[in-house]
Amino acid sequence: MTDAVDAGADLFKALGDATRRTILDELADRDGQTLFEICGRLAMKHGLTSSRQAISQHLGVLEQAGLVRTRRDGRYKFHHLDTGPLRALVERWPIDREASP
Repeated sequence: MTDAVDAGADLFKALGDATRRTILDELADRDGQTLFEICGRLAMKHGLTSSRQAISQHLGVLEQAGLVRTRRDGRYKFHHLDTGPLRALVERWPIDREASP
């Protein structure tokens, strides 16, 4: 049970930051980006001028939570969105759409 609790804590920590949520939005829009591409899109579309190191740290938190997977191809590292942890969260606490307030 502790692993599930730890995984949930990592997930909520990852989702608790607006920059990390924006990174996830960008990966949902265009999956498989390099750090350079992510930084460029964050700057151009959202006006986020965080350093590459800061974005790399955010990606590390997202990867720790299982929301981002990486793939290396030569000297490039590609980042991919993984929604599996979000599905697990919804399965843990299902939303009853028929419930009345």
